[in-house]
Amino acid sequence: MALSDLLYPDNPKRKQELIHLHQKLLECMSTNFRATNELVGVLNEHLGCTISHIQMRESSTVKENCDIIIQVMSEIQHQVQKIDSDMKEKLEPVLYQKLYDIKEPELEKIAIAQKVFSIILGEATSTAGMVAIKLLGSNLLTFTVSKLISLLAQIGASVLGGISITIIGLGIEMILHAILGAVERNELLTAVRSYEKHLAEFKAASEKYQRAIHEVTSLVRKQVQ
Repeated sequence: MALSDLLYPDNPKRKQELIHLHQKLLECMSTNFRATNELVGVLNEHLGCTISHIQMRESSTVKENCDIIIQVMSEIQHQVQKIDSDMKEKLEPVLYQKLYDIKEPELEKIAIAQKVFSIILGEATSTAGMVAIKLLGSNLLTFTVSKLISLLAQIGASVLGGISITIIGLGIEMILHAILGAVERNELLTAVRSYEKHLAEFKAASEKYQRAIHEVTSLVRKQVQ
């Protein structure tokens, strides 16, 4: 047993908590990478976007992986804003307002959006119109992505950001050295509380983000069938 564990009996428990929380954080990030790639695939296939797919880099830090997903989320935001700008530019004001009118039938909105994409792309299916309306009318842009980007930036800037995502395969002491670099009880407790706070917020925002993407991708699957 390490001397620090004799001096601070709660240390072994704190150490296990840190490892568990770190694993949960990485699992959450991995799911967000997969969900983001699903949305990227839909945007590229149906709306003519050219957003690159992403993957977690096991040799990189948490912050570097946060930066990867932030970059593509920002690109998704930009593309949705561009869709809105194209609609506003090519539609009469009355038709443009209909896109955001909750009283207007969904099928009419999709038909309007499809006409615009037919002009932009030369040809467009009803799926393109449906995806566009879903993105413009949901909170995917206005809240969910923005919230997740903010939390990813916070995680990257925190003490967690410098930790490599490959440390799970290492021994417990090496993991803790990478996570904390010190074993005093108060520092371990601070690290655990920091992880818990970031993970709780990140997990909640991630679940909303993944649900929003699932709504879009499931509609596309139904349309294709």
